[in-house]
Amino acid sequence: MSLMQYSERFLNFVQQQLMSFHDDEELEHVVVYVARSGDSGSPTLEVVGQWPKSEKILQPVETDTALRTPSSNRRWYPLQEGSILLGVIRAERIQSEEEWPEVLDQRLQALSMSLANSLASELDRKRLLDQLDDQKEQISLMVHQLRNPLAALGTYAKLLLRKIGPESEHENLVKGLINEQAQVNKYLSALDQLSQVKLPQSDDGSNRLLLPPLLPTETSSTVKTLIEPLIDRARARANLQGRKWFGPSQWPNWMESRSISEGTIAEIVANLLENAFRYSPPQSSIGIEVSEEGICIWDEGIPINEEEREKIFEKGFRGESGSKISGSGIGLALARDLARQVGGDLKLIINPSQFKTSLPESGNAFVINLEPK
Repeated sequence: MSLMQYSERFLNFVQQQLMSFHDDEELEHVVVYVARSGDSGSPTLEVVGQWPKSEKILQPVETDTALRTPSSNRRWYPLQEGSILLGVIRAERIQSEEEWPEVLDQRLQALSMSLANSLASELDRKRLLDQLDDQKEQISLMVHQLRNPLAALGTYAKLLLRKIGPESEHENLVKGLINEQAQVNKYLSALDQLSQVKLPQSDDGSNRLLLPPLLPTETSSTVKTLIEPLIDRARARANLQGRKWFGPSQWPNWMESRSISEGTIAEIVANLLENAFRYSPPQSSIGIEVSEEGICIWDEGIPINEEEREKIFEKGFRGESGSKISGSGIGLALARDLARQVGGDLKLIINPSQFKTSLPESGNAFVINLEPK
């Protein structure tokens, strides 16, 4: 860990602490060292700050012959975390035959404790950054490895589509495979970007929390075009499970005209549809309905307990229906947070027919209300 790898915050903190001795007439020199491995692997002490501040490069402790001579005007103060020596402070006072002042000793001991805590945090920061770099490299390698089989799946699906012909009853199934392959490829591209650079945050400084955003090379899409593939996926899944599926009866104007630059609404819908399939009873109907007021994802399952109806939006909370199913309990909290970020909200309605009279009178309905644009 070279000097350049310490954060500016840490180096400035060290220098600010040393500047507190500016008016001390007894001290001549104070140096702060950090312990590290040298180029040969042997331990060494690296200077990270000194007072008075000087451009002169100090010799390493192990080669400075002057430090080998004991002196009553020099003291060393360890920077320790438990039994681990992280560094040391060397204090030199102006030549004097008098005892080392107790007040000065106490000040330097306090400085050593303060710098030890700061240095421990700095080393933790460096360790976490190194781990993050390793993880990014692993992500990059995994993305690279996944691209080949993913491309092969797309090729096989296109060949199958050509083989069965446009009149086949299975054409939509194969087209669905091709669309899903394109979606997975999009997520891989987003992961690849995450492994290389830090993606910009949203305007309010909060991160997108559910799925990868649209890539910078993609243009904005309407809510309808983003949700239609999710509906096709849900219809196929319901058919496979023997459930009844109900799609939108009509599309309001705002869903065909409103542009969502990062597909936020679609990501919330994807999350809510996944929850509906996971937590509702196997034979219960599931559907999505839209209106001028918003989007409703509903199921005809057992209504969520009254005492849990607001708690399910808290991070980490698992309701009774989901207690035996794997999950982190953060999906609904994140979905509501995203809805509020785009000026809307996410609420639970126990009677889906309150959203639209044609829907069941019992079950669970999650409604995304949006602020008009």
